[in-house]
Amino acid sequence: MDSRNLQLTKEIIGKTLGQSGEDSLNSLGKELRILLSQKKLPKEPWTDLMIQSVLTDLAMMDSNNFTSRAGVGEREGRIFSSIVQHRHFYFSHGIGRSGEISAIQPKAAGSSLMAILTNTFAKHALKISGIRKVDCMVVPMATGMSISLAMLALKPQRPQAKYVVWTRIDQKTCLKCIYTIGLQAIVVEPELKGDAIVTGDVLNAIERVPIDEILCVLSTTSCFAPREPDDIERISAICKEKGIPHIVNNAYGLQCHKICGKISNSIRNGRVDAIVQSTDKNFMVPVGGAVIACPSSEFLKSISSTYPGRASGAPILDLFVTFLSMGEAGYQRILRERRSLVPIFKQRLSEFARSFGERLLESQNNTISYAISLDHFPNPTAIGSSLFLRRVSGTRVITPQSSKSVCGISFNSYGASYSNYPLAYITAACAVGLSPQEVDLFFERLSQVLRDSRAAY
Repeated sequence: MDSRNLQLTKEIIGKTLGQSGEDSLNSLGKELRILLSQKKLPKEPWTDLMIQSVLTDLAMMDSNNFTSRAGVGEREGRIFSSIVQHRHFYFSHGIGRSGEISAIQPKAAGSSLMAILTNTFAKHALKISGIRKVDCMVVPMATGMSISLAMLALKPQRPQAKYVVWTRIDQKTCLKCIYTIGLQAIVVEPELKGDAIVTGDVLNAIERVPIDEILCVLSTTSCFAPREPDDIERISAICKEKGIPHIVNNAYGLQCHKICGKISNSIRNGRVDAIVQSTDKNFMVPVGGAVIACPSSEFLKSISSTYPGRASGAPILDLFVTFLSMGEAGYQRILRERRSLVPIFKQRLSEFARSFGERLLESQNNTISYAISLDHFPNPTAIGSSLFLRRVSGTRVITPQSSKSVCGISFNSYGASYSNYPLAYITAACAVGLSPQEVDLFFERLSQVLRDSRAAY
């Protein structure tokens, strides 16, 4: 409300009451000015009413919400359903232009501003997590397709490339993102050290083919125990020495300060071209977005220019709203809460395993996912389905006998990320957003399922 309208308001409801309303509006205006000038997460979370007010202002800047408009183009942001309109807070133009996903869109000043702010908020969040000296952008694709996009941006630099050196991680997306863009994987089989599955011989894999035929090395930092995060510091040093690009799949690694510290060290001392992380796993928004971060702003622009056409603004809107709802204090709080729950979760899991004659599998460098053996259960695969029927989601039961073919490559002990892992096990994660109440419920239901499983035999 401008100054003239505020004056008219005071004439209608009285100077005292009008001034009270003006003070409230000025307070929001001050918070917005800080946001626009600093381009960082607000210190404290915003209220829903504050967020809705700003969203309304931004939406009014887009051409589809102009009053008395005459839209005669083929794409005017028209929305038939009022439910869809409300769901998207009246934004409909998406982000970017046909030549670049990060470009400002003439018909959508509000959407463009929101996208730019969301990118700067994401950069601030990465810094809080421990990844510094990067530029980043939020894209409306989940992790796999975002990795593919980053790889496509590398292709002009390495026109002879046929291969991606890939450290085995048994998650289909990680392999399919390579084959989707017409490349092949050189699989680096991991090594077994005690219970832990660790990075294999990346250098040997690189030396199997000519260097110019390798597009990049794709490493992974977040994985299911007892697979440990890749030794990205060693990998980045090899990539720097050999002159090979390096993309890090950091799907849900932002919640782990140790992982983020290793990424920062790798950027500083080795070679890292892009780091890709999921928005849903790290920031608790619906699936559909990723944050691509690059030490080089030039390469980030190349990735932005590689994306064909405009893009959906929905994942960006979700993250923008969530960042304002969290604020810097809220984001730090959820990271702190997860960190404080980790030793409790690990200890309880270890004690629980011993009570059934099993043990916690040791994978010291994985502080998100944990695994316990199922040596004394004749039908371990039934345990996973029984848990799901009891509304326990997210666990994975892995057996040595399982095998699978993905993109034409056969894998033994699929799910373990290591051929012929010596025992069956079940995994559970202490991820961001997990509550102590959920932990209690998990152990209660897992105990019942294991007792039932043992009684059945």
